[in-house]
Amino acid sequence: MRLNEDDYAEIDAGLAAHDAFLRARYPGDRPGRQPVHTVYIPADRLDDFRDWGGIALGTMDRHDFPWPDPAVRAKLAAEPIEDLRVDFEDGYGVRDDDQEDAAVRKAAAILADGPRPPFLGIRIKSLEAATRRRSLRTLDLFLDNYQDLFTITLPKVSGTGQVAAMVTLCEKLERSYGLSAGALTFEIQIELPSAVLAADGTATVARLITAAAGRCTGLHYGTYDYSAAAGVAAAYQSMEHPVADYAKAVMQAAAAQTGVRLSDGSTNVLPVGDTAAVHAAWDLHRRLVRRSLERGYYQGWDLHPAQLPTRYAATYEFFRDGRDAAVTRLRRYLDRQDGGIADEPATARALAGYLLRGLDCGALTDAGFPREQLTTLA
Repeated sequence: MRLNEDDYAEIDAGLAAHDAFLRARYPGDRPGRQPVHTVYIPADRLDDFRDWGGIALGTMDRHDFPWPDPAVRAKLAAEPIEDLRVDFEDGYGVRDDDQEDAAVRKAAAILADGPRPPFLGIRIKSLEAATRRRSLRTLDLFLDNYQDLFTITLPKVSGTGQVAAMVTLCEKLERSYGLSAGALTFEIQIELPSAVLAADGTATVARLITAAAGRCTGLHYGTYDYSAAAGVAAAYQSMEHPVADYAKAVMQAAAAQTGVRLSDGSTNVLPVGDTAAVHAAWDLHRRLVRRSLERGYYQGWDLHPAQLPTRYAATYEFFRDGRDAAVTRLRRYLDRQDGGIADEPATARALAGYLLRGLDCGALTDAGFPREQLTTLA
């Protein structure tokens, strides 16, 4: 052997900066539970969000839900909404300042008067010039009336300057309201092609994550704004259009191992009308939810109470269908058995993470291993 300790030290010193970069930029998957969906409700229609579970169950009974499952019914009765986003952007529209101020105060009061979903937040207007002042005012006023932790959704992001401005805003508000540093976090909505691919050919979305300085917790795909901006005709705008798949593949690569989570968008085909129309919408939603899960998007948007049954039915099927194979592969990996599939440590982490997600959403009650062991492996 020709290398000595000085040689090792030289290589270590030469790679120290890159080692530090890797630790900061790619810390791995964010620990803890990820909600299976985000429900967007316009701020002026927030009053009945606690009735969504009952509405969903009533729709199932009225229209003979095709995939009956006691666990889904129990979920809708106990925790129908996992992640709630009070919408002050497109779903709410443009109002005068007095109206939006009143809506902010009312929304904060409704949320404060629990019970609340396990995850919640607000979607402010974009930081584009036309809506910037209103966006800042809404966030400031909401914080003035609601002090529990929540997530901010930043829509229509087109470049790193907006994300850097959001970081500055969060720092100012934390100081002003006496919050701990880093308490305010935000999700970035990818609704414009310029947020995926920059004018110079680089992947904008990766730069957005960097510009967020650790405050970005998620990337949410905006199905219809993005498709329209890319020139897709309205009749063909969909979560499964090739334009959408390309954008989401770039998002997925940019977010990998950064701790930033992904959320697919929504379908605007709602389960309303007669039974035939409701069943057609349910078939579509169930298929799209399953499609997203198979592609590594474990979260999506829901816009109507009647979408909740198919959200949970598809999610529960996905984790139950793969449960036994995942347990077997993980057990063989841990036992170093020859099972015909040569799994590596990264795959073992993915298997453990899959089983944990199944437990977290209620699809699984027995994941084959103690939760503590799965958490360690993941």
